[in-house]
Amino acid sequence: MANQSPRPTRQELAAAVDKTLPDVIAPGLDVLFVGINPGLWSAATGWHFARPGNRFWPALHRSGFTPRLLHPSEQDTLPALGLGITNLVARATARADELTAAELVAGAQELVEKVARYRPRWVAMVGVTAYRVGFARPKATFGRQPEQLADAHLWVLPNPSGLNAHYTPPALAAAFAVLREATA
Repeated sequence: MANQSPRPTRQELAAAVDKTLPDVIAPGLDVLFVGINPGLWSAATGWHFARPGNRFWPALHRSGFTPRLLHPSEQDTLPALGLGITNLVARATARADELTAAELVAGAQELVEKVARYRPRWVAMVGVTAYRVGFARPKATFGRQPEQLADAHLWVLPNPSGLNAHYTPPALAAAFAVLREATA
């Protein structure tokens, strides 16, 4: 496993507000995962989905997308597996509900441009509420969406945050596995 830095301090977390993370992206990926926005822990460490308790990395592994459980510090190995990560909104916040509807809509427009540029086969949004607001799809549900995003197939997954109590780790992994099967 890659080098893991110590837990961010309170001061480092406070300083992470509004920071951005670079995308983990390359042309022609199989799946581009789209988080809502970076949390403070992720912005402080520089790693997507980095907060302990976030279930993204375990779900990615348990669903068969990665051959082993990756630590967030290993995020740069994803493109070699045909995977990438970006966010709907770039700025870090303590909670996703701190984002405005206008930020989500602007982020959706930027995402369309990014997908057109990098041309992944699939785009997987991780968070149905942000998707509904950003793309003006108030009745969207989980799973494959009827529309495409700049010629990419579009899928909506549950938010892997540990705060999403509606999905247990096995249920989240199962949701990711359905996407994995669809992309195979």
